[in-house]
Amino acid sequence: MFGKNSKILIIGAGAIGGITAGFLSKGGYNVQIVDKNPDIVERMKSKELHIYGKKGDFKISIPALSSIDQISEKKDLILLATKATAMPFVVKDLIPILKENSVVVSLQNGICEEIIAEIIGIEATIGCVVGWGATMNSPGELEMTSTGEFVIGRIDNKEDKRLDSIKEILQTIVPTDTSNNILGNLYSKLIINSCITTLGAICGLYLGEMLAIKKIRNIFICIVREAIDVANALNITVEPYANKLNYYSFLKGKGFLANLKRHTLIRLIGYKYKKVKSSSLQSLERGELTEIDYFNGYIFKKGQQNNVKTPLNECLTNIVKEIEVGKRKIALSNFDDLFFNQYE
Repeated sequence: MFGKNSKILIIGAGAIGGITAGFLSKGGYNVQIVDKNPDIVERMKSKELHIYGKKGDFKISIPALSSIDQISEKKDLILLATKATAMPFVVKDLIPILKENSVVVSLQNGICEEIIAEIIGIEATIGCVVGWGATMNSPGELEMTSTGEFVIGRIDNKEDKRLDSIKEILQTIVPTDTSNNILGNLYSKLIINSCITTLGAICGLYLGEMLAIKKIRNIFICIVREAIDVANALNITVEPYANKLNYYSFLKGKGFLANLKRHTLIRLIGYKYKKVKSSSLQSLERGELTEIDYFNGYIFKKGQQNNVKTPLNECLTNIVKEIEVGKRKIALSNFDDLFFNQYE
């Protein structure tokens, strides 16, 4: 089991990883952090990590390295907080520092756990949904922007006593639950990212502005429909997002009132989170690749493999990839393409 004496490594000192490391270290856990960004590593060497926002304001020093191969000891618990795009390479680099009973927990977007399990084995892989928000305002300046929870579990749904000790550790940061349907939880977050994060990246608008547009709300609804069709083919029961958005209830009904209910709910989401800016949009603005292959691209790929048509998710994936390589600009006019006429 894991506890205060366990050797914990966090990969990625961005918003989620850095705040997680900060709270664990403050709570008395033996934490080390690796980040490839030299500015972040230097900040942690010369100054203290500054964490503030929804759960207080504090500074803390954490041992930091710039690469995994600099680590001299094997680790008990490893928390992955890099972008999903870096995950396959990072996990392979972890193999030399894993013990027989080490566990790797993915704090990443999308469903990375399948690939992690292929590399290090399903027994060493724990899935995790991050249900709280954070922003890195500058290297070492990390803000917790919203509270929420962690949800953890094995992707094969087996019981595992180690989950209880991981839960106790993560509760140092936010409330943590265990799930015997972690794929259903992960897929739930994947759907909302495929709607909000991807659409925001394509049009460049804040969430409130974006969801005020009827055409985009219609696209949102169709993303969910295709995603649930794929989930059904995969025999995944999708959990309600944040225990509030039940996708099955959301899609129920075909008449005017049912559709009005869907649009009203989306408008409410837009109003509540009106100033939220898509994380993929922020990545594009920094000249970085997005995690589109782990959002709409995942839905499209799994649809292809299971003979489920997902033309909308395929189209959105291609548009984001075109933006990544400079073939398109971020603009609301992207939704003027002929393909989107059906969503007027």
